[in-house]
Amino acid sequence: MGNSFQAQDRFADGAQYIGGRLRPGTSGRSHDVVNPATGKTVYTYELAGTADVDAAVAAARAAFPGWSGATPAERSEAMHRFAAVLAGQAEDFAYAESLQCGKPVKLSTEFDVPGTVDNTSFFAGAARHLEGKSAAEYDGDHTSYVRREAIGVIGSIAPWNYPLQMAAWKVLPAIAAGNTIVLKPAEITPLTSLMFAQAATEAGIPDGVINIVTGAGKEAGEHLVGHPDVVMTSFTGSTAVGKRVAEIATSTVKRLHLELGGKAPFLVFDDADLEAAVNGAVAGSLINTGQDCTAATRAYVQRPLYDAFVQGVAELMATVRVGDPFAPETDLGPLISHAQRDRVAGFVERARAYATVVTGGEAPGGELADGAYYRPTLIAGAAQDSEIVQSEIFGPVLVVLPFDTDDEGIALANDTPYGLAASAWTRDLYRANRATREIKAGCVWVNDHIPIISEMPHGGYKASGFGKDMSSYSFEEYTQVKHVMYDNTAVARKDWHRTIFGDR
Repeated sequence: MGNSFQAQDRFADGAQYIGGRLRPGTSGRSHDVVNPATGKTVYTYELAGTADVDAAVAAARAAFPGWSGATPAERSEAMHRFAAVLAGQAEDFAYAESLQCGKPVKLSTEFDVPGTVDNTSFFAGAARHLEGKSAAEYDGDHTSYVRREAIGVIGSIAPWNYPLQMAAWKVLPAIAAGNTIVLKPAEITPLTSLMFAQAATEAGIPDGVINIVTGAGKEAGEHLVGHPDVVMTSFTGSTAVGKRVAEIATSTVKRLHLELGGKAPFLVFDDADLEAAVNGAVAGSLINTGQDCTAATRAYVQRPLYDAFVQGVAELMATVRVGDPFAPETDLGPLISHAQRDRVAGFVERARAYATVVTGGEAPGGELADGAYYRPTLIAGAAQDSEIVQSEIFGPVLVVLPFDTDDEGIALANDTPYGLAASAWTRDLYRANRATREIKAGCVWVNDHIPIISEMPHGGYKASGFGKDMSSYSFEEYTQVKHVMYDNTAVARKDWHRTIFGDR
């Protein structure tokens, strides 16, 4: 797969995609894209500077009148072609995503790429279904209706854990609604975002509708968020950086959408299917090597099932095959970088002082020693207020704690600043309904953990941010709602005028 794909050749003209073409950055600083499985550089490019951001915003602004003025059917047809181009290049996209992220190719092939194609197809259809309230005479004398209008140039920032999917989540609802966009991907994983924009051009989406600036957050990112011609910012990343994005965006009165960190609880009641819960916990905690803001990170297990759950998860984790992302049998690839691997290891090493590492808790050696690998890790015996339970680790680490009553389990599930995702495991309908009502998270799964679909929204509560990606609900972020009201009376002197001048 992808042996012919060479990033240095594919993006020889630079890692900035502005007005429909690649160009080099102007910051004067270069950056290496590193394969985390080997530690080897796969692409070197010039980072974006503020001038590149200005050029990209100008290109997006110039493209806005034409794109927003196109009919919904015209935008829809272009996006259907876009989906077809993406599907035709699926193998290259999967290879590039695994190359820059280290994720197993079976994950990029079966999850990242088809998910992105499906998102594109969904929004191609959704472009024709921008809905508002029906026209009606709400006060008897006027006809009111709602228009949904594109708002302008969007400046979005995407993270490194799912570069392709996050590019799609930012770009697709924005352009389906008639906006144009400047996207800043993470500088360590720009390849598939650039390919995504190129595919849009190939599909006939006009130049300037989708622009990519690849630069550092402090320079390119902050300049994009604060740019006076950018009317909205959508950011996915850590809560700490999200606070900084919010400060900049609100200072210029921009619309703001934040999808931030998570610390998802995995709540197992004593009537749950134990085998299903064990399988779900391992899959839900290890997807993308745990670098997923919705990953299962805190398993709360009602005491009758606790010991068996710990044993089952430890045994299953021990069978997970860690290795070369391009080997079809590999289950778990490396973390995104050696720095991230060391950060995860630091959490685990500190936890040894107050908890038990049941399995894992180490970096493999041998032929994997050069990569940023870390073994699947299960930790038990930690206190609810400990660092390992409260902080987002973003690695292949699951912490398990017992609980006794249903009240206690739900309270523990809610006991973090985050509220992005959660799951409840039970055969009891009433328990499940209670959990989905009372757990404060933007998504609550029942007897599963992780699946997402284009038709349903993704976004969080509390410190996990606000606003929605995917689904038709995302149009709430990317459209301006306008109330239009027509007088139906043709009367010059309205009855309400007497409150301002004269008598009835």
